Amino acid sequence: MKIIAQLSRLIVGILFIISGLVKLNDPVGFSFKLEEYFSESVLNLPFFEPHALALAIILVIAEVLLGVALLLGFKKKLTLTLLFLMILFFTFLTFYSAYFNKVTDCGCFGDAIPLTPWSSFTKDVVLLVLILIIILNQKYIRPVFSCKISGIVLLITLLLCSFMGYWVLNHLPLKDFRVYKVGTNIMKGMEIPEGAAKSVYEMSFLYRVNGEEKRFTDKELGNLPADAEFISREDKMISQGFQPPIHDFTMEKDGESYLEAMMAEPKLIMIVTYNLSRADEDGLAILSDFAKTATAKGYKVIGMTASSTDEINALVQKYQLPFDYYTCDGTTLKTIERANPSIVVLENGTIVEKKHWKDASKVNLK
Repeated sequence: MKIIAQLSRLIVGILFIISGLVKLNDPVGFSFKLEEYFSESVLNLPFFEPHALALAIILVIAEVLLGVALLLGFKKKLTLTLLFLMILFFTFLTFYSAYFNKVTDCGCFGDAIPLTPWSSFTKDVVLLVLILIIILNQKYIRPVFSCKISGIVLLITLLLCSFMGYWVLNHLPLKDFRVYKVGTNIMKGMEIPEGAAKSVYEMSFLYRVNGEEKRFTDKELGNLPADAEFISREDKMISQGFQPPIHDFTMEKDGESYLEAMMAEPKLIMIVTYNLSRADEDGLAILSDFAKTATAKGYKVIGMTASSTDEINALVQKYQLPFDYYTCDGTTLKTIERANPSIVVLENGTIVEKKHWKDASKVNLK
């Protein structure tokens, strides 16, 4: 049991550190996941949504600190208690997501290692068992260093994590794991290979027959009673076909698609502002001047948002923005870039540079 307890300690500690650092690399992305959990359709805790980013940062730093504390054997009773409570909380969330199919990706390892809901739940159950093994055999856990040295190590860890969080919030993630990373050609990312598997659906039809509602499959439609009255149709996916990495990117304006035309532009800059009402006002003011400079150097500058036409018109007028806005799904725009607003530079549909609005002066305008 001593060997098992030490192995469990090593596995749990390393996994908590990796999980925390991966999410700390992109705390805004993790906050989006928390907002999903807090939404009315999931846990119905909307009053937590405005605090999702702060909670995300606290949780991921706590993950790293607890992982380090476990490896150091620092204050083992407190550390194990907090680890148990945290994994219990995460296990509940992942089970809820998997069972009710509410949040399709828990964000446990950010975009670095996407997990299905049931995979996330299984992972948390394994960690829960390992933590229980450590708790039941904590007599074998000995401190690696003195309490003072361990405290210094944890303080340094806290400072480094805090600095990392501050840096990525004011710039960009240190490592971009998303499908829209630099080097990606958007049009190629949307291609479906010839002969790729297609999604299989089962169709069922609801009819009213003699005053009663009855369901029929598509194969039974030929035997419908003459007086059957159609009510509705339901499509259920049996198996998921091939889905390209980029499958939900659009560029629409006044009901028309400009995707192909924009992706053919040799020098294109997208000002991504997924939510205009929550956009940073200082950023909008800076990007107004940036857009004028980029346009003078031959770039086509456009805005990308999921906000309404009224919000777009009000914003353009307020900040005198010298470019038009095109619309796209908000979740897609959040995946492209986390800062609101942010800058994405493309050449013939290929992303060549991405910058936080605070780094607008560092964009390489050729």
